[in-house]
Amino acid sequence: MTKTDSTGSTWRYRWAHRQNERRQRAFRAADEAWRRRDDELRRLRTLAVSFHGSAQAGVGLPMELAPGEVVFWTLPAAQLVEVRHTAVLPAPELTVDPDPPVLRPRRPEGVKVVDAGLAVLTNRRLVLLGGRGRRDWAYGRMTGLSHDPGAPVTLIQVLDRRRTSGLLLPTGAVADFRFTLTLAFADAIEQRAAVVAELDELIEEHAAERPQRPPVLTPAQARVSALVPGGRRTVAVGAALALVVPAMLFESNPPTRAGSERAVAATPAATGTPAPPQVAPAVQVRPTTSPEPSRARPAPPRGTPQPPVERRCGAPANPFGYDFCGGQRIRRPAAGVCDWFECVPGFWSDRGWLVQCRDGSISRTGGQRDVCAGHQGLRRTVWR
Repeated sequence: MTKTDSTGSTWRYRWAHRQNERRQRAFRAADEAWRRRDDELRRLRTLAVSFHGSAQAGVGLPMELAPGEVVFWTLPAAQLVEVRHTAVLPAPELTVDPDPPVLRPRRPEGVKVVDAGLAVLTNRRLVLLGGRGRRDWAYGRMTGLSHDPGAPVTLIQVLDRRRTSGLLLPTGAVADFRFTLTLAFADAIEQRAAVVAELDELIEEHAAERPQRPPVLTPAQARVSALVPGGRRTVAVGAALALVVPAMLFESNPPTRAGSERAVAATPAATGTPAPPQVAPAVQVRPTTSPEPSRARPAPPRGTPQPPVERRCGAPANPFGYDFCGGQRIRRPAAGVCDWFECVPGFWSDRGWLVQCRDGSISRTGGQRDVCAGHQGLRRTVWR
């Protein structure tokens, strides 16, 4: 039997059903994406705590492991690349990217492939066993490391080699390689606990962003505007047109005040000197004994709403909503942030979260050991 409201209509029930279905679909999609990301973060944390490589994985490899050296990861389809124009790379760091970028299988400009073979990651070095020989990158001699954000390329600089080189990998293996390289480098400098702490913080931040199930709408909440195609937007546009059109007609044909038109004689006027325009009689103003003091504008009564004050806690005004009050850490700042804040040199080469240094500049070194190095140290975090 069809459900009706007190007036005998059924559109309110149809509206509530459609709105609840739409809200539930959006919630299920958001919740599924949140669960996938939560599972991935917890998987990475488990690896960071329990995975320490395997010496047995090195059996059969065409290379000899040093005493105490274990294998973390191998890939038989890696390519050795070199950079034609050498540039200074940022120092290696222990940052875990919470949102791996979408990579395209391309080779960046200025990077050439010189060899291909088996890539081996150990707790002491990265090795490529290629057809033309072997290339080693020891963590203890590593001075620069850069992961390309748009291509599956990782470039490395070491002390004993002038030219910058690295690996070009299949896109499906890049995320595991970069995370495992971070773990291996953390083991080499005895800082694995820093990686675990960062993952704990990422999991906590992600838990606070879990989508909430929407409330169920009832037929009593349906508005009459739901009967109009387009809903409230159509009603708002119609109301705006109802105000604009009469105003436009008023401006195009303004009313004429009574007595403003001049009567025209039926016979032609005699030629001659035109009569001068009439001058209004002068108005006499009687001077007063003392000028009347100007009255000040009365203060607004109590309870009058005042415009909201933007919360910044000392941060400069900016269109991104960044402040020093609290909220969420900023790991990927907006492209124009340096137009509103004073950024440190090499701002975009860092990979931590956004912080303010004691000299007033901002830096992307939050969570790193050398946070605000060269800028008097850390002052506070920038939030959004």
